[in-house]
Amino acid sequence: MNAIWLALCALAVFAAGWFGYSRFLARHIYRLDPDYVTPAHRYRDGVDFVPTNKWILWGHHFTSVAGAAPIVGPAIAMYWGWGPAIVWVVLGTVFAAGVHDFGALVLSVRHRAQSVGTLANRLVGRRAKLLFLFIILILVLMVNAVFAWVIANLFIGNPASVLPVVLQVPIAIWFGYRVIRRGRRMLMPSLFALVVMYGTAVLTTRVEWLQIDFVRWFGGADAGGVLFGLDATGAAFLTWIGILLAYVYVASTLPVWKLLQPRDYINAQQLIFGLAILYAGLFVLQPAVTAPMYVPGTEVSWFPLLFITIACGAISGFHGLVASGTSSKQLDRETDARSVGYLGAIGEGTLALITIIAVATLFATQAEFVSSYSSFAAAGNAGVGNFVMGASQLAGGLGIPADVAATVVALIIVCFAATTLDSAVRLLRYIIGELGVEYHAPALARRHVATSIAVGLTALLVTLPDGGRGFGSGGYLLWPLFGTSNQLLAGITLMLISLWLYRLGRNPLPTLIPMTFLLVMTVWAMFEQVVFSWSGLGDADAQWLLFVLGAMILGFALWILLEAVRLFTNRRELEALEDARDHG
Repeated sequence: MNAIWLALCALAVFAAGWFGYSRFLARHIYRLDPDYVTPAHRYRDGVDFVPTNKWILWGHHFTSVAGAAPIVGPAIAMYWGWGPAIVWVVLGTVFAAGVHDFGALVLSVRHRAQSVGTLANRLVGRRAKLLFLFIILILVLMVNAVFAWVIANLFIGNPASVLPVVLQVPIAIWFGYRVIRRGRRMLMPSLFALVVMYGTAVLTTRVEWLQIDFVRWFGGADAGGVLFGLDATGAAFLTWIGILLAYVYVASTLPVWKLLQPRDYINAQQLIFGLAILYAGLFVLQPAVTAPMYVPGTEVSWFPLLFITIACGAISGFHGLVASGTSSKQLDRETDARSVGYLGAIGEGTLALITIIAVATLFATQAEFVSSYSSFAAAGNAGVGNFVMGASQLAGGLGIPADVAATVVALIIVCFAATTLDSAVRLLRYIIGELGVEYHAPALARRHVATSIAVGLTALLVTLPDGGRGFGSGGYLLWPLFGTSNQLLAGITLMLISLWLYRLGRNPLPTLIPMTFLLVMTVWAMFEQVVFSWSGLGDADAQWLLFVLGAMILGFALWILLEAVRLFTNRRELEALEDARDHG
């Protein structure tokens, strides 16, 4: 089958979601008001609360939520075939992710740009808030640790991508002063940034001395005892982690217009350009789909695991954190929420779609695909590499050399992961501040104190324990919790939106239906993992850390759900609870 037909059908559904369903949500469910004074104006401080052009804010939101996840999840989920993956990406994007991201943004804007953790307190109660903040804290800390590991290893494995990434920082600062601060036009500065970054990527690919290769500088992969007893690779990793954490400390404390907004806008332009190359290459090459539509008899069942393997690209709770944590503080007009929230989800779905197609068309024969995806573990190890090779193959349709295409793909992944890391550290700062307020420790609410704790916790998790992937992989100790925790967070966020709509007397079905589906799938998957995979009762050995934390998160989530069900059956109590928060 020609892969073009897969792309056209999926893109048509995305277009219908944007032009049809999102307008229905905006007019009849969320009821956007162009005259509503948003928190960006009401609490404007020039640091976190900054009214922002909707397309620049879309760039920030899109790149913050995307990261590498809409590539990693779909590439691994190809283990079950392209059919289940595409169906979940397309329907999940239109009817779940768009509704969730859009709704979380509007809900936060209507409640003084408060985070979903604080909104749990407002809509469900104080106990729910504390339980919810615990889940969020674990989730964001995992994201920080794993993305730091991913970026450091991408720099080590792709030294040609380092210089373009480094150059992005001064370009973004210049862009921020010129475009955001002074209100100049965006087109020419955007084109300049892309030309410099991609031109540098081509140059560093072909000119070895421009590649920032710490392993080579430390004496080569076989060199030992370079730094603290580490070999050259370990020393390079530790160096990159130090540089990354220093960078995110500064980036997450600067006013958003100085670095976060312009860098994210440039990254969004990068992705649009990269997606245009891949889709254009697809239409030029017209490759055949060699991967099977469905792989029967797999060792790991796709139901319900598919729905936590593909999170970003279908629906992800992390999006609600970004929407309520940073994006809601920058929304200029409430009507911009549709473009920022729903269109951001569509953009991520488009990336997940081309990931599936790139992997599905990579292999010459179905036998080669089966060999690469021989087990779920093999899919996890080979998935991202398969995407990079498949994307390089599609880009080759436009005459782009494979080595240059590989550098550009690595550049996009690193920029997105760095964007997510920066935003996640900023979110962790907000969470630590909220916990400080809750427990009467005002020092924790100070920007640099909270950021120091966030960066310190990330550094400890990255460097101290061994997560099974060598030095610095400590985040992977907890990573098996990410999929289920992330999707539980999405389900609970949809629950908060549903409670708010119910409180206002509006139709909650557009949020209740995806909420119910997602929570059933996620609780089912988490129960199987906690009881059969991590407890030692099944075939696998016991993993007590995952078992204890997983059981706690599952228990907390069920507790929050029971509180919500009680409020759904007692509307007066829900109204009284929110009214008390308004006057408290």
